[in-house]
Amino acid sequence: MSSSKRLCSGPLTRREVLSVGALGVGGMALPDLFKLRADAAEQGMPIDPDTNIIFVWLPGGPPHMDMYDMKPKAPTEYRGAFHPIPTKVPGLDVCELMPRHAAIADKFNVIRSVSHTFADHGGGHKRMMTGRIPATPVDTVNDAPATGAIVAKCRENRNNGLPNQVSLNPGGRINDVFAQGAAYLGSAYLPFNVEGDPTAPNFTVPNIAPVAQVAQRLDDRMKLLGGLDRIERQIDASKLMSSMDSYQQRAVGMITSDRARKAFDLSNEPDAIRDRYGRHCWGQRALMARRLVEAGVSFVTVVMENPYQSGIPFLKQGVYNWDSHAVNCHIWDDLKVRLPIYDQAVTALIEDIYQRGMDRKTMILVTGEFGRTPRIENTAGSQTGVIQPGRDHWPQAMSFIMAGGGMRTGQIIGSTNSKGEHPADRPLTPNDLWATVYRHLGIDSAMSFLDHRGRPMPILPFGEPIAELL
Repeated sequence: MSSSKRLCSGPLTRREVLSVGALGVGGMALPDLFKLRADAAEQGMPIDPDTNIIFVWLPGGPPHMDMYDMKPKAPTEYRGAFHPIPTKVPGLDVCELMPRHAAIADKFNVIRSVSHTFADHGGGHKRMMTGRIPATPVDTVNDAPATGAIVAKCRENRNNGLPNQVSLNPGGRINDVFAQGAAYLGSAYLPFNVEGDPTAPNFTVPNIAPVAQVAQRLDDRMKLLGGLDRIERQIDASKLMSSMDSYQQRAVGMITSDRARKAFDLSNEPDAIRDRYGRHCWGQRALMARRLVEAGVSFVTVVMENPYQSGIPFLKQGVYNWDSHAVNCHIWDDLKVRLPIYDQAVTALIEDIYQRGMDRKTMILVTGEFGRTPRIENTAGSQTGVIQPGRDHWPQAMSFIMAGGGMRTGQIIGSTNSKGEHPADRPLTPNDLWATVYRHLGIDSAMSFLDHRGRPMPILPFGEPIAELL
């Protein structure tokens, strides 16, 4: 499979400007988004439309030795402040702040032996998001498409009234900030971004549930566009306006369809389910992700970054994301707030897909861009002014969990040495992770797309599905 470069078609017509005004999303109109996808559509291998991914992203880098790879026998300056607790899986311990993980450990796998070489957030984001070696070790603007963009490209011919890729994230921190860019695939394959806290009273999903006044303005705009169409068709020898009707109708169908509205509407969930996920931004995003894949979205990213929201006051010695340097936070105090919220949201998501019989078609992946230094650092905090503990960036070892996807679960895959510094056995790379994901989705990771220079770029240059999960 390959793509071709699109030639510049000149300035926007009056009709296109009106379309953008009516249906703009993230700087691009939905009709334009669909048209770009149609322009780029090409025949590919058969893909199972019923499989999907929920990708929980922990930006900043979660501390592997304080969550899934604890080392209670390591020296004091390594092992941290918390104790491991046993789980339902013999030999698998997790942090004492994650008791819900312990209770359902038979429903997920812990992978402890992934590593890479990019210690900067930018390089780490790109390395993890794309499965490729980034051209630069810093900056989060992709030179290769993120996995979500690849999935959207491979499934662009699906038309079920929903986007193929959705990102649930904080406002103002989207796409390039998290290395979710589409690179040479083009803007048509960026995620449909839903920003903010779903628990907030003013939370809305753009272009999905317009109020009556917006709907009336949209109806008026569509009538105007129809009038312009009739005029322009008389002089449009290329029939562009006729073909644009289908893109316009598809876009309007999405924003006015019951299917799209219902998929994003958490009020349709029983209170008991919403409570199980937690009445917190992270929990409600996770619940929305389950609803979206259940409705037919192929790839949903759930960003769990800032725990200090949804009524939880910011901790002076806490940090916005998972970047737990001592200068940023007191790591133990921050984790006492962060991990219980994380524990509730992630385990609710895992339990829910199994209870709803979605565990074969839905694969859940939870990770950040790297782990944290095994050796604890002590530095004066920028907010507190006092000496406090923390951990630095550490791509040499990291842990993440996977669930669903019809995989065997209740496993520990790989290990690190006694101080959590590097893989001791079964060394893996981010590419092995994504090879597993693509296999689940029925996407041939050897397929290529053309980059900006016309060179064929395989989806993954190397990597094999993780055999223990198959």
